[in-house]
Amino acid sequence: MANESKLQRLFVRGVFAPGARVELDRSQAHYLVNVLRLGDGDSLLVFNGRDGEFRATLATESRRSHALDIGEQVRRQPAAPDLRYLFAPLKQARLDYMVEKATEMGVARMTPVLTQHGQVGRVNRERMEANAIEAAEQCGILTLPKVDEPLALDTLIDAWPQEEPARRIIFCDEADGRADPLAILAALPASPLAVLVGPEGGFSASERDKLRGLAFVTALPLGPRILRADTAAVAALALVQAARGDWRDPTVAPA
Repeated sequence: MANESKLQRLFVRGVFAPGARVELDRSQAHYLVNVLRLGDGDSLLVFNGRDGEFRATLATESRRSHALDIGEQVRRQPAAPDLRYLFAPLKQARLDYMVEKATEMGVARMTPVLTQHGQVGRVNRERMEANAIEAAEQCGILTLPKVDEPLALDTLIDAWPQEEPARRIIFCDEADGRADPLAILAALPASPLAVLVGPEGGFSASERDKLRGLAFVTALPLGPRILRADTAAVAALALVQAARGDWRDPTVAPA
């Protein structure tokens, strides 16, 4: 039996159960057969974001038709993460990087937010979802983040008290002069969190004033240097996961 750590992982949209056969679409079949050079009977690991991870074997039905025979479950589906990420859209290469890293960092939901200084007004959600899938395949992640349609910042925060009344927004504020972001996060009351990162040009003065005046928003500095938006995303998510998220020992209560 092949070492599972060496097996290719593949996200497949299907219902898994031992003994089931799941048809592969053309692109997945091409990837396994022509790129990875897998053959009939070769093993891999598959997940669908709902049912955990399963061992599977490639079944060649014809030269143009391939399927997966589902074997035993090797990992159960973990509890879904509960971290939301709000971000101003970036140009494509940096957006690809940011989606990949946010997925790796355990984000459960990504919401593009349109701001006054944003340089990008549209996003390709299918491309974002594909980047999230690729990151999950490579990093052993079983739960994929949801990708929302873009929202204007005012629309998002005006509706927040009704839609997410218990969730606090951590607003990454490059103009905040305080020195210890971990202390700020540690002092917060227990609640689910969302991380908000602005565009390359930063938030406008009016946006900053509005955010800082909201009871459900906490400003967070990210150190003495100005960070690019995709770097700020990784820094902020790392801080939140270390201080309040699933990097912590679950048996230790927050300070």
